[in-house]
Amino acid sequence: MPTRRTDTPPPRTANTEADVLRGFLDYLRTSIARKVEGAPEPQARAAAVPSGTNLLGLLTHLTAVESATFLGAEVADWQATFHADPDDSAAEVVARYRDAVARANAVLDTHADLGAALPRAGRTGSGPSVRWALTHLIEETGRHAGHADILRELADGSTGR
Repeated sequence: MPTRRTDTPPPRTANTEADVLRGFLDYLRTSIARKVEGAPEPQARAAAVPSGTNLLGLLTHLTAVESATFLGAEVADWQATFHADPDDSAAEVVARYRDAVARANAVLDTHADLGAALPRAGRTGSGPSVRWALTHLIEETGRHAGHADILRELADGSTGR
């Protein structure tokens, strides 16, 4: 008998563009946070591939991307965002990511017009459109969620979304 999938399928969202985009982004956000959550030490921070990529670094990077895109944070060195603080546990990195996501969603909740620019507190010029930001974060989060799938399987054999 075939094995039944136990992971979560992509969302079935409402028919508006905003609901579809936000639904897929939230799905990917949840997927990657779960992939990092409970990852064993030291494998969660160990480089499992020659590029040095690791689970905690991926989520630290996505925290910076969320903060820069939706909250207007400035990032001086994007490469540095791929490294978690050596003292951070997986739980702390996941909590920081979820906090950034919650703050980003609060901004999105007040910007329903997909064509409107996101605020850039303390910075000159307008931010990207909400539509562009959502599309970019779907692409960025999906890409790194795929990386996290492989890294977590290498770390402890865990698979699924």
